[in-house]
Amino acid sequence: MRIVFMGTPEFSVGVLDALVGAGHEIACVYTRAPRPAGRGKKDRPSPVQARAEAMGLEVRHPKSLRTPEAQAEFAALNADIAVVVAYGLILPPAVLDAPARGCLNIHASLLPRWRGAAPIQRAIMAGDAETGVCIMQMEAGLDTGPVLLRRAIPIGAEETAGDLHDRLSVLGAEAIVEALARLDELVPEVQPEAGVTYAEKIDKAEARVDWSQDAAVIDRQIRGLSPFPGAWTMIGGARVKLVRSRMAEGSGAPGAVLAGLVVACDSRAVEITEVQPEGKPRMSAEAYLRGARIPAGMVLGDDA
Repeated sequence: MRIVFMGTPEFSVGVLDALVGAGHEIACVYTRAPRPAGRGKKDRPSPVQARAEAMGLEVRHPKSLRTPEAQAEFAALNADIAVVVAYGLILPPAVLDAPARGCLNIHASLLPRWRGAAPIQRAIMAGDAETGVCIMQMEAGLDTGPVLLRRAIPIGAEETAGDLHDRLSVLGAEAIVEALARLDELVPEVQPEAGVTYAEKIDKAEARVDWSQDAAVIDRQIRGLSPFPGAWTMIGGARVKLVRSRMAEGSGAPGAVLAGLVVACDSRAVEITEVQPEGKPRMSAEAYLRGARIPAGMVLGDDA
């Protein structure tokens, strides 16, 4: 099929590779414009743009698709279908209707649960047992379109959002290739009203750990916000990002270190297994404890 591909982050790159590998013609790649990054604040292309250019594909990054000019340029591609995955711009009706067979979106949740911006993180933070990907026909509403194909996977007890992101990217690539191959036989499934939830964008204010919460809530917060923006706490006056964790036994005052980096919460405890001190690389808890003095009974979260 002749496809317009629309995506921006690393999550989308594997999907683009899979479409090319399946023999589809990529008429054009749409992605977000390069943004300043790094110490020099030089414009850095999105992961999708970098991959598309390496493959010799045409790349466009309009600031908006609402102008008549942008819509005419899109329609002139004469695509059979558009595949959209984590693109980052709203597609107006004129764009949604331009490809002969419409636009398909790869959404990283089991719709109608977790419509919106941060489905991977929210699924972990909510304690969901499973998640997955849906291939959805796009319409004007936010992730409201009929679902053509869904694939579910369990969420691991110690899985981070980064781990789950990588697994869902592979699953999404497999699912869209299957959906395109079976497009004529798949029956669109209208999303039910029951079970709708919204995955609000992650706010950095959510990242600081409150050790007076239940241990399960804190464990899911740490894993759900890893690697970005990263849950954090103060340890001996220094800010430390908490990268990986797991549930542990033990009790004590909230925030009190029981042993190593096993920390008491409102109920039970959480063991921090990987950290990132400010200005330093990620490291195991064992490596961190070799250079940091954290005696049992020390209370985490205090600024002093």
